[in-house]
Amino acid sequence: MRGLFYQLKSVWKDKFCIMSFLLPIIVAFALHFMGGIDLSSVVQFHFGVLERDLSVRTISWLERYGSVTAYETQEELTAAINEPSTYMIGVISDGDSIQTMVSGDELDLFRQTADTLPALYAGRERTGQICVNILERPDMLAGFQNIFIAATLLVAMFMGCTFNAMNMISEKENGVDLVNQVLPMTRSGYVMQKIFVGFIGGCLSAVLTALSYFRLPWGSAVWMLVLIMLSALNAALIGLLIGKFSESLMAGVVYIKIVMIIFMAVPLVSYLLAADGLLSVLCYLVPSSAAFEGIMKLADSDMSVIAKDMLILMTHAIIWFLLYLLISNWHKKPGNEK
Repeated sequence: MRGLFYQLKSVWKDKFCIMSFLLPIIVAFALHFMGGIDLSSVVQFHFGVLERDLSVRTISWLERYGSVTAYETQEELTAAINEPSTYMIGVISDGDSIQTMVSGDELDLFRQTADTLPALYAGRERTGQICVNILERPDMLAGFQNIFIAATLLVAMFMGCTFNAMNMISEKENGVDLVNQVLPMTRSGYVMQKIFVGFIGGCLSAVLTALSYFRLPWGSAVWMLVLIMLSALNAALIGLLIGKFSESLMAGVVYIKIVMIIFMAVPLVSYLLAADGLLSVLCYLVPSSAAFEGIMKLADSDMSVIAKDMLILMTHAIIWFLLYLLISNWHKKPGNEK
């Protein structure tokens, strides 16, 4: 137990590990507060008019669709329309109708609005008789927020590989690994200490990240905890392999980056492309795919495939552990030691 305490103490002195631990939590807090920001003002219409050009009724009609700003001269109105930081639509009188002006660099939404506004104005009397049912405005981030937080939670879950990998690499560079070889510590005890270092780090980071965003019912929260533990265990086992093969800090960082890119890219691409069939099976070869799928299902209150995802993660954990033992035994044979 004391040896484990020293392992954890050593990890918490590593700035790279601390940054890896805190980053997902900070991102989760940011996403949580972004959910309360109303971004509808981004697509609000702004109309520019000339003073004493349009009637009061016309200006009142425009104000139903957006804000109206009056300018004294045509030059001021043109300059406001051409301002790159705004999407202002110029509106001037054209007999009994109106004419619109745009700079040409607007989004399609504003150009289409400018094109249809004169026709809409011409039929304003008829449209006033139409019964309008105002629907609840959808959240602009609703379709993406769960994906963002699932990806962030995925990083937190698999951050455990950073903890034990960096710990093992630091011991190699500082000569502690040579001391460990002569200490009265069994190989199984050493392996369990390293796995636990990565496991506890990944679990803590993922749990705090989940608490920063998700408000799940107790049943779903328990399943989320189990999913986090299985994912953190897989990350710790992969970190064990990274730590064993990395002879320097730079090599270890490169390996960790490669692993994290694979862990993030495969489940995101699979989800966005709605992969099925053989492609879906191949994606499950990366443990993060099952973890990502489980997070998304729990976020949507759908636990139909959670058991399958957990079974895949348990299978991965067994395979990675056996792979580490196989490689360790092969390296211990005469002639294979470096």
